[in-house]
Amino acid sequence: MKNIVIGMLAHVDAGKTTLSEGLLYTGEVIRKLGRVDNQDAFLDTDKLERSRGITIFAKQAVIKTADTYFTLLDTPGHVDFSAEMERTLSVLDYAVLVISAADGVQAHTRTVWRLLEQYNIPTFIFVNKMDQPGTDRDALMDSLQRELSGCCVYFDEKREDFLENLAMCDEACMEEFLEVGDVRKETKAEAVRRRNVFPCVLGSALKLVNVDRLFKLLDEYTIMPEYGTEQFGARVYKISRDEQDNRLTYLKVTSGVLKVRQLIGEEKAAQLRIYSGSRYETCDAVYPGMVCAVLGLTDTFPGQGLGTARGNVHAVLEPVLDYRIKPVDDITPAKLLLYLRELEEEEPQLGIVWSEELSELHVKLMGEVQTEILKSIIKDRYDIEVEFDEGSVVYKETVAGKTEGVGHFEPLRHYAEVHILIEPGERGSGIVIDSACREDILDRNWQRLVMTHLAEREHKGVLTGSALTDVKFTLLTGRAHQKHTEGGDFRQAVYRAVRHGLMKAQSVLLEPYYSFTLELPQSLLGRAMTDVERMSGHCDAPELSEGRAVLTGRAPVVCMRHYQREVNAYTRGEGHLTLFADGYDICHNAEEVIAQRGYIAEADTANPASSVFCSHGAGFVVPWEEVEDYMHLEAVLLDDGSLRELNDEELALINPLAAARSRMDDDDRYAIGTDEIDAIIARTSHANSHDKGGGKAVEEKPQQCGLTGGV
Repeated sequence: MKNIVIGMLAHVDAGKTTLSEGLLYTGEVIRKLGRVDNQDAFLDTDKLERSRGITIFAKQAVIKTADTYFTLLDTPGHVDFSAEMERTLSVLDYAVLVISAADGVQAHTRTVWRLLEQYNIPTFIFVNKMDQPGTDRDALMDSLQRELSGCCVYFDEKREDFLENLAMCDEACMEEFLEVGDVRKETKAEAVRRRNVFPCVLGSALKLVNVDRLFKLLDEYTIMPEYGTEQFGARVYKISRDEQDNRLTYLKVTSGVLKVRQLIGEEKAAQLRIYSGSRYETCDAVYPGMVCAVLGLTDTFPGQGLGTARGNVHAVLEPVLDYRIKPVDDITPAKLLLYLRELEEEEPQLGIVWSEELSELHVKLMGEVQTEILKSIIKDRYDIEVEFDEGSVVYKETVAGKTEGVGHFEPLRHYAEVHILIEPGERGSGIVIDSACREDILDRNWQRLVMTHLAEREHKGVLTGSALTDVKFTLLTGRAHQKHTEGGDFRQAVYRAVRHGLMKAQSVLLEPYYSFTLELPQSLLGRAMTDVERMSGHCDAPELSEGRAVLTGRAPVVCMRHYQREVNAYTRGEGHLTLFADGYDICHNAEEVIAQRGYIAEADTANPASSVFCSHGAGFVVPWEEVEDYMHLEAVLLDDGSLRELNDEELALINPLAAARSRMDDDDRYAIGTDEIDAIIARTSHANSHDKGGGKAVEEKPQQCGLTGGV
């Protein structure tokens, strides 16, 4: 029997949960069809979901046929809960994308489609609500092929047309069609698996029209991935808690077998549960391709790879709004923070931050609906009333050109120097890390450590202190001491190198954008287009039909987030605005935002751009502007943006002064006292605010402070 994990995805109100209900009924899992509006849907088990009529949390159900063990994952469709939807993608074998025939391909549908492409998930399409008046099958198929993929194939059209369309999408299908005039089921299934063909079914989930057809296609045209059978591996996709407050780790086994009481790292799988709706069964073992909930694990997190499943999956969709959260009830911020940290395990993108200076708690969210849900969860779970402010936009930063950052860290019996190339990446690429350093310059183990330190923290930009993104870091060169280099030395050197490079670079402020769909009376179209221009956005050519207009486009979040109120006012309730997070782009009013934020990079004591050097028994701090005058390794980035290649002869001649220093007697080289180590690190935090006249020697008897980064 093949094990297949299928995700149900859609824009809100497309009928995804209703279709899931229909599949469960068709698969004889339930005997009676529930309905979202009746608050009795099998997979909407949470009272918040039932009261609001939307899916908030991903749910699981099991459907068995003679040949297949299906795990069905129903995901949220509302844009505010996109992160919950995206987390399931890392464990899906196939997806069913539900599209409303009345609404067609919407902006959020395109976002989901791009995610499916990025995660390389084969996809079936169910066009729902075909029973509604005015639906046109041919027009809908044309729309799918135009807006999603030309390989969207209607599986119930005339046989000859169907085979010709298959042949146009997949080479193997074409070869069989030309040779024998037909295409085998196995060949079709392989074309679907390779994402060369996207089977389409048109029907009505509510009236069970063609739900059985979709179910049959899923059974016939899905192929179980090849899994390892020896060592255990799994991918975590969700953390939650049951009614008894037990912590549950939801995961998919990707290799080997997971047995009850088996060790995962240093923790034991105390219980294995297979959920179907709100009910579950315990089991002794879970096999490759199956999804289960595990009790007993306390350090897991969504996206984490366990065992042979190497690496962690990082989300593409991110919250764009930052809210200050404050308790209404009498509770200390420390206790509220403790509760929020627990919720953050389940929703990592909350990004809980406690500002010591302002004595404020901040949380990152997708929008106002999510704030209402979070408020309800905190009340239900902890019996605490909280309020949110209006929120502010989450800005980010990137760079516009190449620069070489240098970090040097050399207090008593410690040594590390690294040179990092910082260059802009593609928009939406996040942080990419690479190495161009030869192993005869810096050993592979040290290079791996540098990579780890580059990836382990969120680096701040120098314009507003916002997170850095769309940047590629490349290790150019580095140096370690045979006796005195420790791992923490490279942490300090890497952090300083990144900061040093950013201080030299041309930084660019980024802001989040919404893609929008605005439907309103045609007579008000001019007003709407003027508003979009005023909000520094742009729009496509409007679609006009029967006195109504549909306007689509893109605009900054900060300008459009409250626009629905204006739409309601000037259309007298006849207009409808839908917003979807659409990544980051260049800030439309960067100078104004930078001035408002008032961030001073050189005063950020937690992120120093200076370096620590040592000479003749005295440690001293060198401000970032002068680091290149003291560095031990020569620069690799040339003025024309190319990298300097080093041959063997050059390697022996690299910076003779540095080579001489490496041969110095240890007693002379490391003559400063041990009580200065912590002080050097602490004092370098303030180096950027020092006089730039030269390197500052460490005082003879400094007052000890805490580490800024730790060694």
